[in-house]
Amino acid sequence: MTSIASITESASTPQPDTGALNPAGILATGFSFWSSKVLLTAVDLGVFTRLAGTRLRGEELGQILGLHARGIWDFFDALVALGFLQRSGNGVDALYFNSAEAEQFLDRNKPTYVGGILEMANDRLFRFWSDLKPALQTGQPQNEVRHSQKPMFEVLYEDAPRLEQFMGAMRGISAGNFAAFAEKFDFSRYQNLCDVGGATGLLSSLVAQRHAHLHCTTFDLPAVEPIARQWIARAGLERRVDVVSGDFLTGTLPKADIITMGMILHDWNLEKKKHLIRLAYDALPEGGAFVAIENLIDNERRENAFGLMMSLNMLIEFGDAFDFTAADFEGWCREAGFRRFDVLHLNGPCSAAIAYK
Repeated sequence: MTSIASITESASTPQPDTGALNPAGILATGFSFWSSKVLLTAVDLGVFTRLAGTRLRGEELGQILGLHARGIWDFFDALVALGFLQRSGNGVDALYFNSAEAEQFLDRNKPTYVGGILEMANDRLFRFWSDLKPALQTGQPQNEVRHSQKPMFEVLYEDAPRLEQFMGAMRGISAGNFAAFAEKFDFSRYQNLCDVGGATGLLSSLVAQRHAHLHCTTFDLPAVEPIARQWIARAGLERRVDVVSGDFLTGTLPKADIITMGMILHDWNLEKKKHLIRLAYDALPEGGAFVAIENLIDNERRENAFGLMMSLNMLIEFGDAFDFTAADFEGWCREAGFRRFDVLHLNGPCSAAIAYK
């Protein structure tokens, strides 16, 4: 019987230049869930946090993590081969330690930790994506809503640990993009900013830290307020960042020179997207700026695979929610009355779509 190993080996082994097509890319993508699950499991186990600033033998690390002897060498060496761990020496006395990136971004005790989104991917998204096919066939969400018949956010806010995990996940995935926005956007003409759906207050905090003349407000549901206050106090920004509670689906937004929404618009269907854009328009003065930070899909929908897959994730999470292009954003904002537009690239697949009143 032909094994998976023999198939992948033959696909990756250099072949004579006969002009034949090579299925290596197909197979690598088809089995990419292997490498994904190795990384997600390592984050869940705290491998990188335990190795922060130190080096350990495989047997010792396995015992600390409570792993069976059968899997430790394959697991740790797979992390080495994938580039997340490094190893000095070979055999049982070899020492494992974090790669530079893992040391910086996957240690739970560092403020640069991005593993929150990976924890959520492991605990929730990995199994929900198994139901991509029924999501495509029905257009219905495949997450907790499928079983409870409650809206996703209602389910999320019912459970404090799940809400904390979600807030941490959003903080991790957004930190680099929000920091890039704080650095690249021209804030010189503005005096205040309101971040709508501000979660832990990260965007407001980063902007306030970098621009001393700005006063910031983070706006979210009442259940999020204590979480935001904790994070803002931890940063020592209580006097620079206000926390305001409300519901942007039923009320108005705080007035500000800049209204930001970081990874917010893609959570909603077209009707609610346009509703939020109109709220932003009404909350801004003449010359004010509305900023949507998203994994904007390229206008021809050919290049930003992450943005397109994020939109599929919105299908799985919400059903009728979706990601969008800069051209989509401009069209909706023109309907609301905005007159000038720009796109500011931040990091990787993420950009800031900007509309000026």
